[in-house]
Amino acid sequence: MEETLVYMKPNVVIEPLVDKWYAWAHLISPTTAAMNITGRHLKIMKSYIQAPQIHAAAVRNPKMLGGPFMDIPVDRMGEVKELYQQTMDDRRELIQFADALKQLDQLLKQHGKGYSLEPLYEQIPDMLKGYVELVYDLNNNASYRFFEPLLYNSPYYDRGSQSIAMWVTENDERPFVLSTPRLETEGVVHLDIPFDHTFIDEVSRMKRTPQPLSYIKSLVTLTPAQEAVFDTFFTEKPLPAYKKYDGDKVRMRYFGHACILIETRDISILVDPLVSYYGYASEVDRFSDLDLPDTIDYVLITHNHQDHVLFETLLPLRHRVKNIIVPRSTNGSLQDPNLKLMFNNIGFGNVREIDELETLRFSDCEIIGVPFVGEHCDLNIKTKLCYHARVGDFKIMFVADSCNVENRLYEYVQKLTGDADVVLLGMECDGAPMTWLYGPLLTEDLARDKDQSRRLAGSNYERGRKLVETFNPREMYVYAMGMEPWLEFISSVRYTDESHPIIASNRLIADCHAKGIVAERLFGEKELFYERNSLDVEALLLEEVGV
Repeated sequence: MEETLVYMKPNVVIEPLVDKWYAWAHLISPTTAAMNITGRHLKIMKSYIQAPQIHAAAVRNPKMLGGPFMDIPVDRMGEVKELYQQTMDDRRELIQFADALKQLDQLLKQHGKGYSLEPLYEQIPDMLKGYVELVYDLNNNASYRFFEPLLYNSPYYDRGSQSIAMWVTENDERPFVLSTPRLETEGVVHLDIPFDHTFIDEVSRMKRTPQPLSYIKSLVTLTPAQEAVFDTFFTEKPLPAYKKYDGDKVRMRYFGHACILIETRDISILVDPLVSYYGYASEVDRFSDLDLPDTIDYVLITHNHQDHVLFETLLPLRHRVKNIIVPRSTNGSLQDPNLKLMFNNIGFGNVREIDELETLRFSDCEIIGVPFVGEHCDLNIKTKLCYHARVGDFKIMFVADSCNVENRLYEYVQKLTGDADVVLLGMECDGAPMTWLYGPLLTEDLARDKDQSRRLAGSNYERGRKLVETFNPREMYVYAMGMEPWLEFISSVRYTDESHPIIASNRLIADCHAKGIVAERLFGEKELFYERNSLDVEALLLEEVGV
Protein backbone atom coordinates (compact mmCIF):
# COMPACT_ATOMS: atom_id res chain seq x y z
CA MET A 1 0.00 0.00 0.00
CA GLU A 2 1.27 3.46 -0.90
CA GLU A 3 2.47 5.44 2.13
CA THR A 4 0.64 8.63 3.13
CA LEU A 5 2.40 11.87 2.24
CA VAL A 6 2.85 14.44 5.00
CA TYR A 7 3.85 18.10 5.35
CA MET A 8 5.97 19.67 8.05
CA LYS A 9 3.86 21.90 10.24
CA PRO A 10 4.44 25.64 9.69
CA ASN A 11 5.31 26.32 13.34
CA VAL A 12 8.07 23.74 13.69
CA VAL A 13 11.28 25.43 14.76
CA ILE A 14 14.60 24.24 13.34
CA GLU A 15 16.98 25.79 15.84
CA PRO A 16 20.69 25.59 14.93
CA LEU A 17 23.09 24.97 17.82
CA VAL A 18 26.84 24.89 18.41
CA ASP A 19 27.89 23.08 21.58
CA LYS A 20 24.18 23.28 22.53
CA TRP A 21 24.30 27.10 22.33
CA TYR A 22 22.25 29.09 19.81
CA ALA A 23 24.28 29.31 16.62
CA TRP A 24 25.26 32.71 15.25
CA ALA A 25 28.05 33.74 12.91
CA HIS A 26 30.76 34.12 15.57
CA LEU A 27 30.30 30.46 16.54
CA ILE A 28 31.13 29.25 13.01
CA SER A 29 34.51 30.80 12.17
CA PRO A 30 37.11 28.90 14.23
CA THR A 31 38.75 32.10 15.48
CA THR A 32 35.66 33.80 16.88
CA ALA A 33 34.25 30.44 18.03
CA ALA A 34 37.35 29.84 20.16
CA MET A 35 37.05 33.22 21.84
CA ASN A 36 33.30 32.93 22.43
CA ILE A 37 33.59 29.46 23.93
CA THR A 38 36.12 30.71 26.48
CA GLY A 39 34.95 34.30 26.91
CA ARG A 40 31.19 33.72 26.83
CA HIS A 41 29.99 30.12 27.17
CA LEU A 42 32.41 28.78 29.77
CA LYS A 43 32.41 32.08 31.64
CA ILE A 44 28.60 32.21 31.90
CA MET A 45 28.29 28.54 32.83
CA LYS A 46 30.96 28.87 35.51
CA SER A 47 29.19 31.92 36.94
CA TYR A 48 25.88 30.03 36.99
CA ILE A 49 27.41 27.01 38.71
CA GLN A 50 28.93 29.24 41.40
CA ALA A 51 25.77 31.29 42.07
CA PRO A 52 22.63 29.98 40.29
CA GLN A 53 20.35 32.03 42.54
CA ILE A 54 21.87 35.26 41.22
CA HIS A 55 21.10 34.18 37.67
CA ALA A 56 17.56 33.18 38.63
CA ALA A 57 16.95 36.61 40.16
CA ALA A 58 18.52 38.46 37.23
CA VAL A 59 16.35 36.83 34.55
CA ARG A 60 13.24 37.96 36.47
CA ASN A 61 14.43 41.58 36.35
CA PRO A 62 13.47 43.34 33.07
CA LYS A 63 16.41 45.71 33.50
CA MET A 64 18.77 42.72 33.21
CA LEU A 65 17.34 41.52 29.90
CA GLY A 66 20.17 40.68 27.53
CA GLY A 67 22.72 40.34 30.32
CA PRO A 68 25.06 37.36 30.89
CA PHE A 69 22.55 35.42 32.97
CA MET A 70 21.33 31.90 32.26
CA ASP A 71 17.57 31.42 32.20
CA ILE A 72 17.71 27.88 33.58
CA PRO A 73 16.03 26.68 36.81
CA VAL A 74 18.35 26.16 39.76
CA ASP A 75 17.33 22.50 40.04
CA ARG A 76 18.94 21.83 36.63
CA MET A 77 22.39 22.94 37.75
CA GLY A 78 23.66 19.37 37.41
CA GLU A 79 22.95 19.45 33.68
CA VAL A 80 24.79 22.74 33.36
CA LYS A 81 27.79 21.19 35.12
CA GLU A 82 27.67 18.31 32.64
CA LEU A 83 27.56 20.71 29.69
CA TYR A 84 30.46 22.69 31.15
CA GLN A 85 32.60 19.57 31.47
CA GLN A 86 31.55 18.30 28.06
CA THR A 87 32.61 21.62 26.53
CA MET A 88 35.96 21.48 28.34
CA ASP A 89 36.54 17.96 26.98
CA ASP A 90 35.15 18.21 23.45
CA ARG A 91 36.48 21.68 22.68
CA ARG A 92 39.89 21.33 24.29
CA GLU A 93 41.73 22.27 21.09
CA LEU A 94 39.71 25.47 20.56
CA ILE A 95 40.14 26.44 24.22
CA GLN A 96 43.90 26.04 23.75
CA PHE A 97 43.62 28.01 20.50
CA ALA A 98 42.02 30.91 22.39
CA ASP A 99 44.86 30.81 24.95
CA ALA A 100 47.39 30.84 22.10
CA LEU A 101 45.76 33.95 20.62
CA LYS A 102 46.14 35.71 23.96
CA GLN A 103 49.79 34.68 24.08
CA LEU A 104 50.36 35.99 20.56
CA ASP A 105 48.70 39.26 21.48
CA GLN A 106 51.03 39.68 24.46
CA LEU A 107 54.06 38.76 22.32
CA LEU A 108 53.30 41.54 19.87
CA LYS A 109 52.65 44.08 22.62
CA GLN A 110 56.00 43.31 24.21
CA HIS A 111 58.17 43.04 21.10
CA GLY A 112 56.36 44.78 18.26
CA LYS A 113 58.18 48.10 18.58
CA GLY A 114 58.66 49.02 14.93
CA TYR A 115 61.54 46.65 14.19
CA SER A 116 61.13 43.72 11.82
CA LEU A 117 58.59 41.17 12.99
CA GLU A 118 60.31 38.27 11.23
CA PRO A 119 62.26 37.10 14.33
CA LEU A 120 58.94 36.75 16.21
CA TYR A 121 57.64 34.00 13.94
CA GLU A 122 59.69 31.48 15.92
CA GLN A 123 57.91 32.58 19.12
CA ILE A 124 54.38 32.27 17.77
CA PRO A 125 52.52 29.55 19.75
CA ASP A 126 52.94 26.31 17.83
CA MET A 127 49.25 25.74 17.16
CA LEU A 128 49.02 29.14 15.43
CA LYS A 129 52.09 28.73 13.21
CA GLY A 130 51.16 28.73 9.54
CA TYR A 131 47.73 30.22 10.22
CA VAL A 132 48.77 33.84 10.90
CA GLU A 133 50.85 36.59 9.34
CA LEU A 134 52.39 39.27 11.55
CA VAL A 135 51.86 42.81 10.33
CA TYR A 136 52.33 46.47 11.23
CA ASP A 137 50.08 49.35 10.33
CA LEU A 138 51.74 52.55 9.11
CA ASN A 139 52.03 53.81 12.70
CA ASN A 140 54.06 50.74 13.74
CA ASN A 141 51.23 49.12 15.70
CA ALA A 142 51.84 45.37 15.53
CA SER A 143 49.02 42.94 14.82
CA TYR A 144 48.28 39.76 12.86
CA ARG A 145 45.89 38.43 10.27
CA PHE A 146 44.52 34.94 9.81
CA PHE A 147 44.58 32.74 6.72
CA GLU A 148 40.97 31.94 7.47
CA PRO A 149 40.38 29.44 4.63
CA LEU A 150 43.12 27.25 6.10
CA LEU A 151 41.43 27.29 9.50
CA TYR A 152 38.20 25.95 7.99
CA ASN A 153 40.29 23.03 6.71
CA SER A 154 41.99 22.42 10.05
CA PRO A 155 41.02 20.49 13.21
CA TYR A 156 39.82 23.81 14.65
CA TYR A 157 36.68 23.75 12.50
CA ASP A 158 34.56 20.97 13.97
CA ARG A 159 31.30 20.21 12.16
CA GLY A 160 30.61 17.70 14.92
CA SER A 161 29.91 20.55 17.35
CA GLN A 162 26.89 21.55 15.25
CA SER A 163 23.38 20.22 15.82
CA ILE A 164 19.76 21.24 15.51
CA ALA A 165 16.84 21.23 17.93
CA MET A 166 13.32 20.82 16.56
CA TRP A 167 10.05 21.53 18.31
CA VAL A 168 6.57 22.97 17.74
CA THR A 169 6.26 26.55 18.97
CA GLU A 170 3.03 28.18 20.14
CA ASN A 171 4.37 31.63 21.01
CA ASP A 172 7.32 34.02 20.68
CA GLU A 173 8.79 33.37 24.12
CA ARG A 174 12.35 32.08 24.45
CA PRO A 175 15.25 32.83 26.80
CA PHE A 176 17.86 35.28 25.56
CA VAL A 177 19.99 32.99 23.43
CA LEU A 178 23.43 34.57 23.81
CA SER A 179 23.44 33.70 27.51
CA THR A 180 21.34 30.51 27.78
CA PRO A 181 22.20 27.12 26.24
CA ARG A 182 19.51 24.65 25.22
CA LEU A 183 19.25 21.69 27.57
CA GLU A 184 17.19 18.56 26.91
CA THR A 185 13.51 19.55 27.10
CA GLU A 186 10.28 17.64 26.71
CA GLY A 187 8.87 18.00 23.21
CA VAL A 188 12.24 18.94 21.70
CA VAL A 189 14.19 16.61 19.41
CA HIS A 190 17.97 17.12 19.27
CA LEU A 191 19.68 15.88 16.12
CA ASP A 192 23.47 15.71 16.02
CA ILE A 193 23.89 16.73 12.40
CA PRO A 194 26.01 19.53 10.90
CA PHE A 195 24.44 22.55 9.25
CA ASP A 196 25.31 21.37 5.73
CA HIS A 197 23.34 18.12 6.21
CA THR A 198 20.80 17.35 3.49
CA PHE A 199 18.14 16.62 6.14
CA ILE A 200 17.70 20.36 6.79
CA ASP A 201 16.90 21.02 3.13
CA GLU A 202 14.66 18.01 2.74
CA VAL A 203 12.59 18.57 5.88
CA SER A 204 12.25 22.29 5.05
CA ARG A 205 10.93 21.43 1.58
CA MET A 206 8.18 19.48 3.30
CA LYS A 207 6.45 22.69 4.34
CA ARG A 208 5.27 22.90 0.71
CA THR A 209 6.08 19.53 -0.87
CA PRO A 210 4.89 16.42 0.99
CA GLN A 211 6.96 13.28 1.44
CA PRO A 212 6.42 9.93 3.14
CA LEU A 213 7.30 10.18 6.81
CA SER A 214 9.58 7.17 6.40
CA TYR A 215 11.67 9.09 3.86
CA ILE A 216 12.55 11.99 6.13
CA LYS A 217 13.19 9.63 9.05
CA SER A 218 15.65 7.68 6.92
CA LEU A 219 17.96 10.69 6.74
CA VAL A 220 18.65 10.82 10.49
CA THR A 221 18.98 8.50 13.47
CA LEU A 222 16.15 8.73 16.00
CA THR A 223 15.70 6.96 19.32
CA PRO A 224 12.20 5.52 19.95
CA ALA A 225 11.45 8.41 22.33
CA GLN A 226 12.62 10.97 19.77
CA GLU A 227 10.63 9.28 17.02
CA ALA A 228 7.39 9.64 18.97
CA VAL A 229 7.94 13.39 19.29
CA PHE A 230 9.30 13.74 15.74
CA ASP A 231 6.10 12.29 14.27
CA THR A 232 4.10 15.14 15.81
CA PHE A 233 5.97 17.66 13.65
CA PHE A 234 4.06 16.57 10.54
CA THR A 235 0.53 16.72 9.22
CA GLU A 236 -1.41 15.45 6.22
CA LYS A 237 -3.04 18.87 5.84
CA PRO A 238 -1.39 21.12 3.24
CA LEU A 239 -0.87 24.82 3.86
CA PRO A 240 -2.25 27.47 1.53
CA ALA A 241 -0.05 27.57 -1.57
CA TYR A 242 2.06 30.67 -2.15
CA LYS A 243 0.61 32.81 -4.91
CA LYS A 244 3.41 34.25 -7.01
CA TYR A 245 3.18 38.00 -7.49
CA ASP A 246 2.42 38.73 -11.14
CA GLY A 247 1.46 42.40 -11.05
CA ASP A 248 3.12 45.19 -13.02
CA LYS A 249 4.38 47.10 -9.99
CA VAL A 250 7.10 46.64 -7.39
CA ARG A 251 5.73 45.01 -4.27
CA MET A 252 7.54 45.62 -0.97
CA ARG A 253 6.71 43.57 2.11
CA TYR A 254 8.05 44.25 5.59
CA PHE A 255 8.52 41.03 7.61
CA GLY A 256 9.76 42.69 10.80
CA HIS A 257 13.07 44.19 11.95
CA ALA A 258 15.31 44.62 8.86
CA CYS A 259 13.68 41.91 6.74
CA ILE A 260 12.26 43.31 3.50
CA LEU A 261 10.99 41.39 0.47
CA ILE A 262 11.03 43.16 -2.91
CA GLU A 263 9.10 41.44 -5.69
CA THR A 264 8.18 42.00 -9.29
CA ARG A 265 6.69 39.46 -11.66
CA ASP A 266 10.29 38.65 -12.70
CA ILE A 267 12.47 38.90 -9.62
CA SER A 268 12.49 38.52 -5.83
CA ILE A 269 15.00 40.13 -3.44
CA LEU A 270 15.00 39.35 0.29
CA VAL A 271 17.05 41.58 2.59
CA ASP A 272 18.40 40.40 5.99
CA PRO A 273 16.06 37.40 6.33
CA LEU A 274 14.47 37.07 9.76
CA VAL A 275 11.06 35.47 9.42
CA SER A 276 8.53 34.64 12.10
CA TYR A 277 6.74 31.31 12.42
CA TYR A 278 3.09 30.81 11.57
CA GLY A 279 0.34 28.90 13.25
CA TYR A 280 -0.16 30.37 16.71
CA ALA A 281 -2.21 33.23 18.09
CA SER A 282 -0.49 36.59 18.36
CA GLU A 283 -1.46 40.17 19.07
CA VAL A 284 0.93 41.36 16.33
CA ASP A 285 0.08 40.69 12.68
CA ARG A 286 3.01 39.28 10.75
CA PHE A 287 4.10 37.83 7.46
CA SER A 288 5.63 34.38 7.74
CA ASP A 289 7.36 31.72 5.67
CA LEU A 290 4.00 31.22 3.93
CA ASP A 291 4.43 34.68 2.38
CA LEU A 292 7.85 34.01 0.84
CA PRO A 293 8.25 32.92 -2.79
CA ASP A 294 8.98 29.31 -3.69
CA THR A 295 12.22 30.60 -5.21
CA ILE A 296 14.11 33.60 -3.85
CA ASP A 297 16.41 35.02 -6.49
CA TYR A 298 18.65 37.15 -4.27
CA VAL A 299 19.23 37.38 -0.55
CA LEU A 300 21.10 40.51 0.55
CA ILE A 301 23.02 40.54 3.85
CA THR A 302 23.91 43.98 5.19
CA HIS A 303 26.25 43.04 8.05
CA ASN A 304 27.39 40.24 10.30
CA HIS A 305 25.33 40.74 13.47
CA GLN A 306 23.10 38.03 14.89
CA ASP A 307 19.87 39.91 14.08
CA HIS A 308 20.84 40.23 10.39
CA VAL A 309 22.47 36.83 9.78
CA LEU A 310 19.95 34.46 11.37
CA PHE A 311 20.65 30.80 10.63
CA GLU A 312 17.27 29.81 12.03
CA THR A 313 15.69 31.53 9.03
CA LEU A 314 18.48 31.05 6.48
CA LEU A 315 19.08 27.31 6.82
CA PRO A 316 15.45 26.31 6.16
CA LEU A 317 15.41 28.71 3.18
CA ARG A 318 18.68 27.40 1.73
CA HIS A 319 17.00 25.15 -0.84
CA ARG A 320 14.90 28.09 -2.09
CA VAL A 321 17.67 30.69 -2.44
CA LYS A 322 19.43 31.09 -5.78
CA ASN A 323 22.04 33.66 -4.72
CA ILE A 324 23.29 35.22 -1.48
CA ILE A 325 25.00 38.61 -1.72
CA VAL A 326 27.34 39.51 1.14
CA PRO A 327 29.80 42.34 1.82
CA ARG A 328 33.33 41.53 0.70
CA SER A 329 35.99 41.13 3.37
CA THR A 330 39.54 39.83 3.13
CA ASN A 331 40.48 41.44 6.42
CA GLY A 332 41.69 38.29 8.10
CA SER A 333 41.15 39.98 11.46
CA LEU A 334 39.66 38.31 14.50
CA GLN A 335 36.72 40.70 14.73
CA ASP A 336 35.80 40.44 11.04
CA PRO A 337 35.31 36.81 9.93
CA ASN A 338 34.60 36.28 6.25
CA LEU A 339 30.90 35.76 5.53
CA LYS A 340 31.38 33.99 2.19
CA LEU A 341 33.66 31.41 3.81
CA MET A 342 31.18 30.91 6.61
CA PHE A 343 28.20 30.39 4.31
CA ASN A 344 30.18 28.06 2.03
CA ASN A 345 31.12 25.89 5.01
CA ILE A 346 27.53 25.51 6.24
CA GLY A 347 26.17 24.37 2.89
CA PHE A 348 25.53 27.49 0.82
CA GLY A 349 27.28 27.20 -2.53
CA ASN A 350 25.80 30.25 -4.20
CA VAL A 351 27.45 33.11 -2.32
CA ARG A 352 28.76 36.23 -4.04
CA GLU A 353 30.73 39.03 -2.42
CA ILE A 354 30.37 42.62 -3.58
CA ASP A 355 32.39 45.63 -2.54
CA GLU A 356 31.62 49.25 -1.79
CA LEU A 357 30.21 50.98 -4.89
CA GLU A 358 30.28 47.72 -6.86
CA THR A 359 27.17 47.21 -8.98
CA LEU A 360 25.31 43.94 -9.51
CA ARG A 361 22.98 43.96 -12.55
CA PHE A 362 20.26 41.47 -13.48
CA SER A 363 17.02 41.72 -15.46
CA ASP A 364 15.95 45.39 -15.20
CA CYS A 365 17.40 45.63 -11.69
CA GLU A 366 20.68 46.75 -10.22
CA ILE A 367 22.08 46.66 -6.71
CA ILE A 368 24.90 48.94 -5.59
CA GLY A 369 26.91 48.26 -2.47
CA VAL A 370 26.90 51.50 -0.45
CA PRO A 371 29.40 52.22 2.37
CA PHE A 372 28.11 51.36 5.84
CA VAL A 373 29.73 53.35 8.64
CA GLY A 374 29.63 53.11 12.43
CA GLU A 375 27.51 50.71 14.55
CA HIS A 376 30.54 48.44 14.99
CA CYS A 377 32.13 50.13 18.02
CA ASP A 378 34.98 51.71 16.00
CA LEU A 379 36.40 48.28 15.17
CA ASN A 380 38.00 47.78 11.77
CA ILE A 381 35.22 45.73 10.21
CA LYS A 382 34.63 45.67 6.46
CA THR A 383 31.84 43.11 6.37
CA LYS A 384 29.06 45.68 6.17
CA LEU A 385 27.17 47.29 3.31
CA CYS A 386 24.08 49.35 2.75
CA TYR A 387 22.32 48.65 -0.56
CA HIS A 388 20.91 50.97 -3.19
CA ALA A 389 18.49 48.91 -5.29
CA ARG A 390 16.89 49.98 -8.56
CA VAL A 391 13.97 48.13 -10.15
CA GLY A 392 13.04 49.80 -13.42
CA ASP A 393 13.14 53.46 -12.45
CA PHE A 394 12.13 52.84 -8.84
CA LYS A 395 14.98 53.31 -6.34
CA ILE A 396 15.16 52.18 -2.74
CA MET A 397 17.95 52.61 -0.21
CA PHE A 398 18.46 50.05 2.57
CA VAL A 399 20.58 51.94 5.09
CA ALA A 400 20.31 49.23 7.77
CA ASP A 401 22.06 50.24 11.01
CA SER A 402 24.59 52.57 9.41
CA CYS A 403 25.39 55.42 11.79
CA ASN A 404 25.75 58.53 9.66
CA VAL A 405 28.81 59.89 11.48
CA GLU A 406 29.99 61.86 8.42
CA ASN A 407 27.21 62.86 6.05
CA ARG A 408 29.63 64.04 3.36
CA LEU A 409 30.17 60.33 2.59
CA TYR A 410 26.53 59.96 1.59
CA GLU A 411 26.59 63.24 -0.31
CA TYR A 412 29.30 61.72 -2.48
CA VAL A 413 27.28 58.51 -2.84
CA GLN A 414 24.17 60.49 -3.84
CA LYS A 415 26.09 62.08 -6.72
CA LEU A 416 26.61 58.58 -8.09
CA THR A 417 23.22 57.00 -7.35
CA GLY A 418 20.90 59.99 -7.48
CA ASP A 419 17.94 60.38 -5.14
CA ALA A 420 16.01 57.43 -3.71
CA ASP A 421 12.25 57.03 -3.88
CA VAL A 422 12.26 55.19 -0.55
CA VAL A 423 14.80 55.19 2.29
CA LEU A 424 14.72 52.54 5.04
CA LEU A 425 16.78 53.65 8.03
CA GLY A 426 17.67 51.94 11.31
CA MET A 427 17.50 54.22 14.35
CA GLU A 428 18.42 52.02 17.31
CA CYS A 429 20.53 54.97 18.40
CA ASP A 430 21.41 53.85 21.93
CA GLY A 431 22.90 50.46 21.17
CA ALA A 432 24.64 48.07 23.51
CA PRO A 433 28.23 48.74 24.62
CA MET A 434 31.01 47.08 22.68
CA THR A 435 31.64 44.25 25.14
CA TRP A 436 28.02 43.05 24.88
CA LEU A 437 28.84 41.52 21.49
CA TYR A 438 32.60 41.79 20.99
CA GLY A 439 33.77 41.37 24.59
CA PRO A 440 34.86 37.72 24.19
CA LEU A 441 37.26 38.77 21.42
CA LEU A 442 39.19 41.15 23.69
CA THR A 443 42.39 39.87 25.28
CA GLU A 444 42.43 42.62 27.92
CA ASP A 445 39.64 44.24 29.92
CA LEU A 446 38.27 47.51 28.54
CA ALA A 447 37.60 50.32 30.97
CA ARG A 448 33.87 50.81 31.57
CA ASP A 449 33.84 54.44 30.40
CA LYS A 450 35.52 53.47 27.12
CA ASP A 451 33.18 50.51 26.69
CA GLN A 452 30.11 52.70 27.23
CA SER A 453 31.36 55.24 24.69
CA ARG A 454 31.74 52.65 21.89
CA ARG A 455 28.30 51.32 21.11
CA LEU A 456 26.37 49.21 18.62
CA ALA A 457 24.27 52.25 17.73
CA GLY A 458 22.57 53.37 14.52
CA SER A 459 21.72 56.90 13.43
CA ASN A 460 20.12 59.37 15.82
CA TYR A 461 17.71 62.14 14.83
CA GLU A 462 20.31 64.60 13.51
CA ARG A 463 22.19 61.96 11.52
CA GLY A 464 18.97 60.48 10.18
CA ARG A 465 17.68 63.91 9.17
CA LYS A 466 20.84 64.67 7.21
CA LEU A 467 20.65 61.34 5.42
CA VAL A 468 17.02 61.92 4.44
CA GLU A 469 17.87 65.39 3.17
CA THR A 470 20.72 63.95 1.13
CA PHE A 471 18.69 61.29 -0.70
CA ASN A 472 15.48 63.34 -0.91
CA PRO A 473 13.06 60.39 -0.78
CA ARG A 474 9.32 60.45 -1.29
CA GLU A 475 8.97 57.98 1.56
CA MET A 476 11.09 57.24 4.63
CA TYR A 477 10.62 54.25 6.93
CA VAL A 478 12.36 53.61 10.22
CA TYR A 479 13.05 49.89 10.56
CA ALA A 480 15.57 47.45 12.13
CA MET A 481 14.53 48.50 15.63
CA GLY A 482 14.21 45.00 17.09
CA MET A 483 10.72 45.81 18.40
CA GLU A 484 8.74 42.80 17.21
CA PRO A 485 8.08 40.17 19.91
CA TRP A 486 9.68 37.41 17.80
CA LEU A 487 12.98 39.39 17.95
CA GLU A 488 13.37 39.62 21.72
CA PHE A 489 15.16 36.29 22.13
CA ILE A 490 18.10 37.61 20.07
CA SER A 491 17.85 41.39 20.45
CA SER A 492 16.68 41.73 24.10
CA VAL A 493 15.05 45.07 23.13
CA ARG A 494 12.08 46.49 25.03
CA TYR A 495 11.19 50.11 24.37
CA THR A 496 8.88 52.54 26.14
CA ASP A 497 7.58 55.87 24.86
CA GLU A 498 10.44 57.50 26.75
CA SER A 499 13.18 55.41 25.10
CA HIS A 500 15.66 57.51 23.16
CA PRO A 501 15.28 55.55 19.87
CA ILE A 502 11.50 56.05 19.99
CA ILE A 503 11.77 59.78 20.72
CA ALA A 504 14.43 60.26 18.03
CA SER A 505 12.53 58.33 15.36
CA ASN A 506 9.25 60.09 16.24
CA ARG A 507 11.00 63.40 15.75
CA LEU A 508 12.42 62.41 12.37
CA ILE A 509 9.04 61.09 11.23
CA ALA A 510 7.41 64.38 12.23
CA ASP A 511 10.05 66.31 10.28
CA CYS A 512 9.38 64.20 7.22
CA HIS A 513 5.65 64.77 7.48
CA ALA A 514 6.24 68.53 7.69
CA LYS A 515 8.15 68.30 4.39
CA GLY A 516 5.50 66.23 2.65
CA ILE A 517 7.45 62.98 2.92
CA VAL A 518 5.50 59.83 3.76
CA ALA A 519 7.13 58.47 6.92
CA GLU A 520 6.47 55.76 9.49
CA ARG A 521 8.23 53.51 11.98
CA LEU A 522 7.53 49.99 10.75
CA PHE A 523 6.23 47.32 13.09
CA GLY A 524 4.73 43.91 12.52
CA GLU A 525 3.94 43.73 8.82
CA LYS A 526 3.37 46.13 5.96
CA GLU A 527 2.76 45.83 2.23
CA LEU A 528 3.40 48.60 -0.29
CA PHE A 529 3.21 48.83 -4.08
CA TYR A 530 5.22 51.16 -6.30
CA GLU A 531 5.30 52.13 -9.96
CA ARG A 532 8.46 50.76 -11.56
CA ASN A 533 8.76 52.63 -14.85
CA SER A 534 8.35 56.32 -14.14
CA LEU A 535 10.24 58.55 -11.74
CA ASP A 536 7.43 61.11 -12.06
CA VAL A 537 4.69 58.88 -10.66
CA GLU A 538 4.16 58.95 -6.91
CA ALA A 539 4.44 55.62 -5.13
CA LEU A 540 0.98 54.12 -4.94
CA LEU A 541 -0.06 52.63 -1.63
CA LEU A 542 -2.58 49.90 -2.41
CA GLU A 543 -2.66 48.01 0.84
CA GLU A 544 -1.44 48.68 4.33
CA VAL A 545 -1.49 46.05 7.05
CA GLY A 546 -0.18 46.64 10.56
CA VAL A 547 1.05 49.86 12.08
